[in-house]
Amino acid sequence: MSVDLKAKIWLESGGRKIFGDGPCDILQRIERTGSLRQTAAEINMSYSQAWKLIKMIEDNLGFSVLEKQVGGAGGGHSKLTGQAAKLTMAYEQFRQEAEANLEQLFDKHLADLLK
Repeated sequence: MSVDLKAKIWLESGGRKIFGDGPCDILQRIERTGSLRQTAAEINMSYSQAWKLIKMIEDNLGFSVLEKQVGGAGGGHSKLTGQAAKLTMAYEQFRQEAEANLEQLFDKHLADLLK
């Protein structure tokens, strides 16, 4: 039997989920593409749903996550605010380190029992 450790990590405030893998992924995609519309298309979400999600992320975190430029010759674009960029980078590093530590603990305490 092969057993793999799986864990989900998210941040809560007052018992309410405020940030996790999903919001982090959305923000990273926006930073990569420069477009909320393109990000929404990548994840098969409507543009209006994506805007609602961004608003929810901002409400949960208590700060703006996007700097938006509307229209113009090349069209509009979006990029992360400095605070959102720092958060996504720090969260990603935290999550990777946490997963590595959880794997070490699994190997130490459970792996031999579940071979």
